Amino acid sequence: MELDTIAAVSTALGEGAIAIVRLSGEDAIEIANRIYKGKQRLTDVPSHTIHYGYIKDTRTDEIVEEVMVSVLRAPKTFTRENIVEINCHGGIVSVNRVLQLLLTEGARLAEPGEFTKRAFLNGRIDLSQAEGVIDLIRAKTDRAMNVALNQMEGRLSKKINIVRQALLETVAHVEVNIDYPEYDAEEMTLHLLREKASFVVTEIDKLLSTAEQGKILREGLATVIVGRPNVGKSSLLNSLVHETKAIVTDIPGTTRDVIEEYVNVRGVPLRLIDTAGIRETEDIVEKIGVERSRQMLKDAQLILLVLNYADNLTIEDEALFEAIHGMDAIIILNKTDLPQRIDSEKVKSLAGGRPLVTTSLVKDEGIVELEEAIQKLFFTGNLEGEDVTYVSNSRHIALLHQSKKSIMDALDAIEAGMPIDLVQIDITRAWEQLGEIIGDTVHESLIDQLFSQFCLGK
Repeated sequence: MELDTIAAVSTALGEGAIAIVRLSGEDAIEIANRIYKGKQRLTDVPSHTIHYGYIKDTRTDEIVEEVMVSVLRAPKTFTRENIVEINCHGGIVSVNRVLQLLLTEGARLAEPGEFTKRAFLNGRIDLSQAEGVIDLIRAKTDRAMNVALNQMEGRLSKKINIVRQALLETVAHVEVNIDYPEYDAEEMTLHLLREKASFVVTEIDKLLSTAEQGKILREGLATVIVGRPNVGKSSLLNSLVHETKAIVTDIPGTTRDVIEEYVNVRGVPLRLIDTAGIRETEDIVEKIGVERSRQMLKDAQLILLVLNYADNLTIEDEALFEAIHGMDAIIILNKTDLPQRIDSEKVKSLAGGRPLVTTSLVKDEGIVELEEAIQKLFFTGNLEGEDVTYVSNSRHIALLHQSKKSIMDALDAIEAGMPIDLVQIDITRAWEQLGEIIGDTVHESLIDQLFSQFCLGK
């Protein structure tokens, strides 16, 4: 199947100015040429050129579409195969008809992510770069996009390859010591092992130090808005989203279910979750909403606890402080446009040093200060520093932790006086685990699983 010529619509289906149908494979140019009508045959045109013409149905000789066709010859293409991209008008019917004609002429419908998979299998990109492609597609902020672009360009791969090379040199030195014991190089080998292992641990720690921020940029920060009914939780959601997503009334308990929305706060993607007001209630529907709110608290990475500036602090408010004990939270005193009744000093005491922001959402006051507090809480320093390589993928983070453990096991074995060939096993394991990040030592089943997450046509 990997030698078949594949075809798919590479743009989102729907009405638009232009849509692209892409072919990749040895016969891509020949197949496209069979349904193309223009001044020149596509098989005769130079590589990396675009040509105006028509698509015709070979069975009826009927003109189907007016198109611009790009011809790119191997190996200087994304997949390192022949590629043809047919630029059609962006209508669902016309695009699908062009695709069906290509399938009739011998192309096979591509599987999800198969174009990028072929780029990986043909050595055009490594596995971490391929995963950067899907991260770029899913990026919800400029900063997330920059992290994905750096990964696509191979910055992470270069770091991993430097570390793997150090491990490979160490393994080679151990092999020499085992094969030629008469040179009595064991002491020198043990010294080199310690030196290289310490270097590798330091480099892995540098990458892991960016993991928390990188993962937030990639997946979004799970942010839950909590508080008693009618304190302004839904108004806060609407203010951050800059759109009316949640119903706002003066009636307590209006929000009875969880409302979820992505929002960009100073380059930080928040997966913002508005919950039902937490209180004791006899209303069956509201009670279900309250239980869901409590459940959301357990999985939250950030809590926005909203209190009523114009009301006394209640037992329910204090219970919420207990519920979020030890969690990252920002305390929001809302409704500052009304006379103050809340005890600010007691709120500060309950906050325990966590950020405190005052807002009047009806006057759109305090949102800028809240956004600054969120940014400072999770991203200190220069997030966009050119010398920083962010690790954002959970698979990469797990493999970095595993490889670090293997290196630490090797160091422990050296200190315990274990035979050098047993120490080598841990070093080799770390080399293989790092290889899984870039795809050098990865299993085929994992490759299939990763590329199945891509959209069709990518």
